[in-house]
Amino acid sequence: MSEDRFDRRSFLRNMALAGLAAACPELIGCGREQDKAASQAAPVTLSSHRHVPKDIGLAIASGSNDPKQLVTAAVEAVGGMGQFVSSGDIVVVKPNIAWSRTPEQAANTNPLVVEAVVEMCLQAGAKRVKVFDSPCNPARRTYTMSGIQEAASRAGAEVYYVDERKFQEVAIPQGQKVKSWKMYTEALDADVLINVPILKHHSLARLTMGMKNLMGLLGGNRESIHIHFDQKLADINSVIRPDLTILDAFRVLKAHGPNSGTSEDVELARQVVIGTDPIAVDSYGALLFGRIIGQELSGQDLGYVRIGHDMGLGQIDLDKVEQKHIQVA
Repeated sequence: MSEDRFDRRSFLRNMALAGLAAACPELIGCGREQDKAASQAAPVTLSSHRHVPKDIGLAIASGSNDPKQLVTAAVEAVGGMGQFVSSGDIVVVKPNIAWSRTPEQAANTNPLVVEAVVEMCLQAGAKRVKVFDSPCNPARRTYTMSGIQEAASRAGAEVYYVDERKFQEVAIPQGQKVKSWKMYTEALDADVLINVPILKHHSLARLTMGMKNLMGLLGGNRESIHIHFDQKLADINSVIRPDLTILDAFRVLKAHGPNSGTSEDVELARQVVIGTDPIAVDSYGALLFGRIIGQELSGQDLGYVRIGHDMGLGQIDLDKVEQKHIQVA
């Protein structure tokens, strides 16, 4: 376990937790009303000696009808989950569990992708694996309908709803439009954070992938992020830095996202993309989405990805990113 991780956990653990926030209404922005007293508290500043995961390039697994096989093949292609998870680690796996939709509707991360990630973390020696999200629709319904609660529990994860008392105001030193925001300490405090988004269309962001998925770790009035959205999302990603991003592109919601319910909007793409560079992962996701809908699309076409690259959060030029393509029968 790295010293900077320990410092960050200790610092957060010794801080007073934020007050209660109101429940998330069923809006596309998943807005929350911030607790006024909590919002006046001085924000936590994370350790400046932050853990930076080793760049592994991208691994793209394609072809299998089994999402678990795709995840396993991609992770093994970069040396296995042991590169990210050590014995005794507490791991947070953050899928998209935002909507009351079934796996076939492709609004949430595929439950079998989540199951495979949990299994691999435990096999690598993780002491505990936690799975949660702060959904837009009621949590009890989304956790069940998505299939994620059952799949992750079956694999050995602790699956539970977020605790509103664990949102803490966190400083964003690089922030241009957001200088601090209430973030979920359970994720920031973990030894390892694995972001497991799904690739899908989004009416505001154009696409939901890794960077957008981290909004599920935010408290406060998330609706307000929609003003100056691209810069604010990049600001938030300058603080929440996953150790690994695993992009589920097994089924892709190609139109009317984020909560379409029609089969015509879903493409069976049978791919999983992994990497430690969130900008590179989202850039490849944009390229893949463009191929699915028959258009040219890149990370440069997504404002938050382009701004994130300009802020030094990762590489947007895929010609400069090592890529491993694995065909899985």
